[in-house]
Formats: sequence, structure tokens, C-alpha cells
Amino acid sequence: MRVRTRQPQQASPWITHFDAERKSQLTARTFAIVNQKGGVGKSTTAVNLGAALAALGHSVLLVDMDPQGNATSGVGISKSSLALTTYHALVGGEPMERAIRPTGTERLEIVPSDLRLAGAEVELVSQIARETKLRAALRPVEGRYDLILVDCPPSLGLLTINALTAVQACVIPVQCEFYALEGLTQLMDTIALVRRHLNPVLSVAGVVLTMVDPRTKLSDQVADEVRRHFADLVFATEVPRSVRLAEAPSYGMTALSYAPSSRGAAAYRGLASELLARIGMPVVDGRHNHAEATRADVGDDRGHSADSDVAGDAPVERGADSAGGSGPVVDSCRAELSVRASRGQEGRGDGDG
Repeated sequence: MRVRTRQPQQASPWITHFDAERKSQLTARTFAIVNQKGGVGKSTTAVNLGAALAALGHSVLLVDMDPQGNATSGVGISKSSLALTTYHALVGGEPMERAIRPTGTERLEIVPSDLRLAGAEVELVSQIARETKLRAALRPVEGRYDLILVDCPPSLGLLTINALTAVQACVIPVQCEFYALEGLTQLMDTIALVRRHLNPVLSVAGVVLTMVDPRTKLSDQVADEVRRHFADLVFATEVPRSVRLAEAPSYGMTALSYAPSSRGAAAYRGLASELLARIGMPVVDGRHNHAEATRADVGDDRGHSADSDVAGDAPVERGADSAGGSGPVVDSCRAELSVRASRGQEGRGDGDG
């Protein structure tokens, strides 16, 4: 397999202090997956990086701070059946421990989220120490996990500020498209402000390039521009465009469970190993390591479409009901929409009477 790596370049002056801070934060255990732009792969990265770290033998807590709840559905939890969520821990004063749910991945647990969390932006405004609610909620459970990942919403609002205040470092996914470059300066300024006023230990653990399409010049140009500004903060591992990564959430599975030999799964295994190396943590479980990821049958990027995985990367069996082309999460969403539609029709019928 051709490994996509680039030589590090000199960092832009405005990022130098983040680079220096990262090198001194070798004991970081809590991370925010953050970028105020939507559609760059934050939830995909949070779910699959968490699963890869768990596969390497570490206990991981995934905290879903996005009201859309994509990380929640991505690990197979139905949002319609949630009793306690991050909303209740932040606003309602419920212990975070009560909201934690197991996932289908060993050693990976999650604090789920749903649309109720959107109300927290308004409800927290009048509260004292509103920026530190997540940090206070996480403190009693931090000692139970080796690593904590916080999936942030696509904004720089109060929920994201809470996440940046609660963690030691952040991972920034950057999509290899032009618009993804816009707003990065604003994000870095926000991180600097949080460090100055709320969380002095906050650093940038790294920048990960996502949705990389080696067939296009634009993808390479964006990657080069990101590396020019962030230098060695950019992870060597690049996450490619992959149908398997897009399909996995519809079955409520991580890519590592859905299609373990796909390029996407291999990329996140490599990213997990690289992150552990940066923070000085060992690989506890040797069954899945970076060497195995690079030996996976993922083919040559030049010889395969970026929109499909190579032959032989068939996903695991999902039962007879998968023949129709939809997974259980999709079926659940379809059923919920049908119920809402029928309720709407009943309401209109009552009004006509």
C-alpha cells in the first residue's frame, strides 16, 4: 500500500505557541474533536478514533456534545429511547455517571445526546460558571477512563466553549476542500482565548486531514496549505473518502466493526496509534497495531476510486434484513418519521372536525 506522508514544514508564526504547548503536554488524556465548520468529519472521527483507541486496549469515554447526536446514533444508540443525556448532566444537575451508556465496542462507552441539548445554549446563559459545566460534570468519572473524547457541535457557541474548557487538548479535523480552510484562523483565536481566560493547559494535539481524495489536485493543494500553516501538528495519517465510512453509521456500527479491512478503518487505526505516540501512551492490546493497519488489504489509492473500497473489503454480515439496503438506525428513523406523519394527519383531521 502506498502510504501518503509528507515532510513537515516550518510552522506559521501564529501557530508556534500551540506547537510548543503540545510538545509539553505529553500526559493529555481528554480531547475535544472540534471545528466550527460542519461536514468535516468530526463525529466520524470521534466515533472511529474512539473505537480504534479501545481496540488498542484503552478504556474510552465518548461525550456527545452535539445536539444532532450523530456520534450517539453512530455507535448504535437510538436517540428516541434516551432517558438521560449530556443535557441533563449540564443543565439538570444529574450525575454524568447516570447518563453513561455502553456501546457495541468493548471498552468504549458514551454519554449520548439529542435535540434537547440545543436548549442548553439558552439555559446556561444566566447560570454562574456556565463555561465550566462540562468540566465539573466530567470530574467524578475521569478516573474511570484512560481517554475521554468530546464530539463538539459545528459552532463556536457555549457548548463548544464548555468542551474546550473541560479538555486538555483538541484534535481538529480538516476536510480537504477549499471552504474547510476558511474559519481556521477564527477557531485558533477561540482556542487561544480559552487558554488565556478559562483553561491554561489547553493545547492542540493535532490536525487530521479528512475526506482526502488523491485523484484531485485540490485535495493535495489544501493538504499542502494546511501543512504549511500547522507543520508537524498535522498527523501523517490521512483519512480518505470511503463509502464504508459513510455506510457504517446507518447500521449503528463503527467502521472498524462494519468493514475492518476498509481504507477508512485502517486510517483510524493508524491515527489512534499516532495519537498514542504523541501523548506517550502505550498500546495495551497488541492485536491491533499500526503495522497491521498498514498491511491491511487496502490497495493503492491511485488504482481505486475514492468513492469505493477495494474488492475484498466486504462489510461484516448484518443479517437478512440488510438485503433491502438500509440499516437498523435508518429503519428506526424511518419509523419515527412515519409516526410523526400519522400524528400530523390525525391533528389535521381533528381540526377539520
